[in-house]
Amino acid sequence: MPKYRKAVLALIGANLIWGAASPIFKFALQNISPFTLAFIRFYGASLILLIISYPRLKIAKKDTLKLILLSIFGVSIHISFYFLGLRLSPSINAPIISASGPVFLYIASIFILHEKPHLKVLAGIVISLLGVLIIIGQPIFENRLDGQLLGNMFIFIAMLAAIAHAIISKEIIADYSPAALTFWMSFIGALTFLPFASYEIYTGQFPAQLDYRGIIGIIYGIFFSSATAYTLFEYGIKYMEAQDTGVFSYLDPIAAIIIALPLLGEKITPVFFIGSFLVFGGILLAEGKIKHHPHHRFHKR
Repeated sequence: MPKYRKAVLALIGANLIWGAASPIFKFALQNISPFTLAFIRFYGASLILLIISYPRLKIAKKDTLKLILLSIFGVSIHISFYFLGLRLSPSINAPIISASGPVFLYIASIFILHEKPHLKVLAGIVISLLGVLIIIGQPIFENRLDGQLLGNMFIFIAMLAAIAHAIISKEIIADYSPAALTFWMSFIGALTFLPFASYEIYTGQFPAQLDYRGIIGIIYGIFFSSATAYTLFEYGIKYMEAQDTGVFSYLDPIAAIIIALPLLGEKITPVFFIGSFLVFGGILLAEGKIKHHPHHRFHKR
């Protein structure tokens, strides 16, 4: 099978796993504190990946800073705000907000790369941004100021960190094994979570209260959402242009909704439906230009 086709399958698999992760982790966070789950998840994944990638772990000195930044954005910042957001917001909000990532990457190309904006793309971006604002501001429209607004904003920050992760990853992945890179990301990320997890454990939040919900989150986090999905993503982005990987995030909401409705009893409200419709409608309107603009020029700056 051609490597490009394998990359497509890898990215489909990664995004289906990450889409399902939103409701599964929200379910787990009802029982286990966020930084403890994050530490166990990535430390456990690093042990698995260490065995798999041991002969290929060496990182060139010139790439050390990029690896650290990749870990901080892709794991430390992304997962911290993602978990904190999930505790406060419906899990189905996360993949919708994350799906707007290509739009914000295109906005960055206008201001950073000084690309000439196109009317069709700008129209699509405005529509998508309106949808994102509706999803984020859903509690205001529904008169439910219960912390969900803050949770949505945390998820939005996590999405921005994921964009930075994709850009940096494309710069470094060509010279390394996807499993080896994922090992270092997981290990460095686990180290950044350790002080916060230690505090949660010290205050008695773990392991006394651990039950099947937390165990499910730990198992899914270690074996699927971390070790498997991150490795698949790194493999996919190695053999595919970074700007083409965003389209696979559109699978996330499907997986999330299928699991969230029966597992958590979440409902698709009219406000959520309108916001989602605008997000994807705007992306589809602008997709022709967004998908093909030269994001790789970021790597030369």
